[in-house]
This record gives sequence, C-alpha cells and structure tokens, in this order.
Amino acid sequence: MTNSDAPHHIVDRLALARERFLTSEPGGSDGVRKNIMASWSRSRTWKVAADRIKLAYVKDPNLETPLSNGAAPVLRRLQEQLSGTPVSIILTDADGVVIDRRTGDNGLEQRLDQVQLAPGFSYAEQFVGTNGIGTALEGGQAADVYGHEHYAEGLEEFGCAGVPVRHPITGQLLGVLDLTCWSRDASPLLMALARTTAGHIERELTVTSGRRELALVQEYLRASRHSNGIVLALNNDLVMMNDHARQLLPPQDQATLLATAAEAMHGSKRAILDVDLPSGAKARIYCAPVLTESGPSGGVVRVRLMDGADPSTPRPFTHPLLPGIVGSGALWQRSCDEVCAHQQAGEWITVHGEPGVGKVALLRAVHRRYNPAGRFHVASASSASFLSEVRRELAENEGTLVLQHVDRLPAEARTALATMLRQWAPRSRAWVCATHLSGEHELAELLRNFPSSVAVPPLRHHIEDIRELVPFLLVKLAAGAGLSCSPGAMRLLLRTRWPGNVAQLREVLRKVTTHRRVGVIEPGDLPPECQTVTGRVLNTMESIERDAIVRSLIDADGNKKEAARALGMSRATIYRKIREYGIDIPQ
Repeated sequence: MTNSDAPHHIVDRLALARERFLTSEPGGSDGVRKNIMASWSRSRTWKVAADRIKLAYVKDPNLETPLSNGAAPVLRRLQEQLSGTPVSIILTDADGVVIDRRTGDNGLEQRLDQVQLAPGFSYAEQFVGTNGIGTALEGGQAADVYGHEHYAEGLEEFGCAGVPVRHPITGQLLGVLDLTCWSRDASPLLMALARTTAGHIERELTVTSGRRELALVQEYLRASRHSNGIVLALNNDLVMMNDHARQLLPPQDQATLLATAAEAMHGSKRAILDVDLPSGAKARIYCAPVLTESGPSGGVVRVRLMDGADPSTPRPFTHPLLPGIVGSGALWQRSCDEVCAHQQAGEWITVHGEPGVGKVALLRAVHRRYNPAGRFHVASASSASFLSEVRRELAENEGTLVLQHVDRLPAEARTALATMLRQWAPRSRAWVCATHLSGEHELAELLRNFPSSVAVPPLRHHIEDIRELVPFLLVKLAAGAGLSCSPGAMRLLLRTRWPGNVAQLREVLRKVTTHRRVGVIEPGDLPPECQTVTGRVLNTMESIERDAIVRSLIDADGNKKEAARALGMSRATIYRKIREYGIDIPQ
C-alpha cells in the first residue's frame, strides 16, 4: 500500500498530532510512531524552526572521500535502473551534508532545490528536524519518514528512507544513503531498496578500502627502508609508525604530529611544515599524500626532530617497562610515567581514580620495576587494625607501603593517620602511597602529607588497551590453556562502557572461562552486559583526538571552555566531541 492509499483520516490524524505537539497541546503523541516522537522532541530541544527551511551552505564539500568514491559506481547503476522514476538518490556525509544527488524527474528535482535538499546543505536533525537523513544519523539506524511525520513544513509532501553507511572494517559512520520520493508514491519498497543499496556501497568500500590501505602500507614500508628517522603513515582508518617514532616521541607529541599531518594532507598536496610540540621540541614534517585509482589513501610523513640549540639533536623519549601490567594508551602511559618519576624522586604520592582502574596494580608494578627486593605491603583502611598496621610498616618497611581506600576512614581515624604520617615522614624509609576515589574534599588534612597526586584514567578513556588486556588476563585466568578472543567478541568488548573498569573486564573474562577453557571466545560466549552496545569502536585518529580532549579537560580541571581554547577548537565542537566520545571528567 502506498502512502496515497492510506485512509485520509490517518493522514489528518498525524497532521493534527504534529500541530498539537508544536503547540504543546495534550494528545500530541496520538498515532505517532515512537521514533518519530523522539525525533520531534529532539528537534524542539534544538529549537529547529518548524515553519520554514533555511540552511547554511557548505560551498566546497569534500567530494574526494572513501564514501563518495566507493559509492559512485553503485549510485550510477541505481540511477540507470530508476531512470524516469520520481525517486531521488541522495548521499550525505556523517554530518548530513549532501555530497551527491541523482534525480530522474524534473519536477521532483526542482522541488528538492526549493527545500535545499541539495549538495552542500546539511539535513542533520539539528538544522531541519525530523527527516530520513538526520533521523538515521541521530539514531544510528535506518529511518523512514513520511508526510506529516517531518518536523518542518514544506517537507510533508515527501517520503524518505535513510540508511546509515558504515566503514566495513572499523564500523565508523561515514554517511547516509537516502531515497526520497513524493509522499503519495511512498511504500515499504522504498526502505527495502535503500537498505539494499547501502549494503552494496559497504561491499564496494570493502574492496576499495583494501586497495587504498595496501597502497598506503607499501609506501610506508618503502619510506621506512630508505629512512633512519621517524616515519608515520595515516588515513581515516589506519595509523602506522616505526620504532623511532615510538621511542623518540611522547604520546602528546605523536597526537600533535598526526593531527597536523592529517590537516596538511586534506587537499591531497605535498607539504613541509615546522611544528612546535607539546613536549617543547620542534619538528619539521614532510607530508606526501598517497593517491590511487580508488581515490586518496592517506599519506606518509617523515619527521625531523630539532632542538632549539642544535637542529640535528633528537629528543629521545622512552616509557619504562613495568612488570605485571600492560597498556600503551596515552593516558595510561602518562599515569605510569608520573608514578615512576615520583618513585625515583622518593616522593610520597596519592593515586586516585574510579574503582577498578588498577591503582594498586600500577603501584605494585612500579615497585617491582625499581625495588624488586623490597617489601610491598597494602594496608586496607577497612581493616580494624589499620592504624597499628600502618605504624608498624612505617617503622619497619624499607620498600613500598600502600594505604588503600583512605577515603573510607571515619573522620577521627583520618585525623589520627594524618598526625602519624607527619611524625614519621622525616624518618621512615618506606615509599608511602595512598589510594582513594576522585573528589574527596574531606581528605584535605590527610592529603597534605603527600606532595603529589596521580590520576589513573578509567578504562573507557584508554579503551584501545583492551586489545592488550584481554590476552594478558586470559593467560592468568585460563592458566595458559591457549584461550583466545575472536575479532567479533573483541569488537563487543571494545564497544562496552566498562563502568567497573579493568576489574569488571577481569570478572567478565572469569565468567567466560568457567564454561570455555580452550579455543576461541565468540560473541555468544560473552555475558549480557557486553551484548548491549553503548558506543562504537573508535579508529586510531578518533582515539588520539579523544585522548587529547580528555587530557586537556583534566589539565583544565574540567573547564570545557579552557580545554577548548587549549586545543584550538570552538566550545560547540568540544561539547559535541565530549558527547560523541562519551567523555565524563569529574568536576
């Protein structure tokens, strides 16, 4: 049944429901689908104009993207099949900006121009309200919108079906394939055809992405063979760096170089740039884009590090190897580096972070790295003999003493502990560390005994380390039985939010090992908490961007305005990125 076959009272009831919703009258949800009502609510929150369509125009949208190049042959074939049919084929990028439109009917094409559903205009929900493109982007799933389900007037004469197009390897949302026709001609076949076409585009991307990434890898290997310095290679989905880059560059310098190179190669041109790095070093980068028949595939970057006094002198940087823990994420490494530095200086420190992030594990690893023969003792504040235990260790221990969960101490015990630490600080030979949760203002008197503090990030802020943590934990839990994780199960683990952090991950894997001792862990082996996807897998560039935002927020004590200024981005952009990456920094 087409939309024109629908009884008039259904159409009229939907129009009345929309009018009631816009005027905040009761009964505005009568007969309205839940996803449409949710979209109407979002549109009202964004203060989208319901009585007109006036959009900003992007003069030169980027048409040389993997999506546009991969979709071109698919759209061309569909255009031939729909020749003379009043259906418009529309492709947008991930921001809803139309990058391709093909219409075989002059009347429909002219009307689409009038409502600015044309190349260069964004049909994201925040600009035009409920529609097939914006609602598909916002919900991350296929969305069909017909007639008066549209939020803005002027669109009710259309029926549209939008389907997200994702990168076949990373799962990154690339854009939307939308089919739009007159509302009177719409039928369920419109969505079926849109789903099929989006699937064909993703299959084409699988082939072209493989060609482009192969070309990039070949150029990277060629550059590495002919260089004894730092070589990087990157595109939207892949980052490679040689051993020199990992050894000479701290994480924040890596992020800056990659971001600068990505921006420099946006126009697919060679570039030579001088860059001031966060560590204080200076670098000259030589960017060479890699072009293929399938379109741009990224670029290879050669880096020359320079010191202010001698341009030929590199600034070496290496991370200490810590026994018993794994992880190479920028924020995790930053915490490791800080704890190591304080241990070497003999400074008492507090280590704070969410439950399960690995505070004690990190302290134990640093102790084993620098004082393996010394005593490592953990005194839990939950113990009834805590204060006497601490007094004995301060007198006898020449290794490491960890005061665990000091935020759980009652006020009287905190005062007694603070006094004890002040008395023993000049003469105890123990390296004393205290662990607690973030934001404990009641600990001020106690924490004055510790000159420095180190924050351990939640697992969601270095989620890429799950690739290292899973095999590391499985070896311990399965007693070396050869249990491994399939790519599908790993993707689910990477998409989980992990509010319980590494401790929760360990418990999940423990549950798995109770019923699977050998072989490969498949998605079905994971418990329900991992089956609900609350996000998506970030590619390497997105992970680096997220890390940079998190670091800036931490440095700015959660002040988003200051963090945005430090990163050189607008407040609107940093708010959008915080929401997109699920960043949650305590104030």
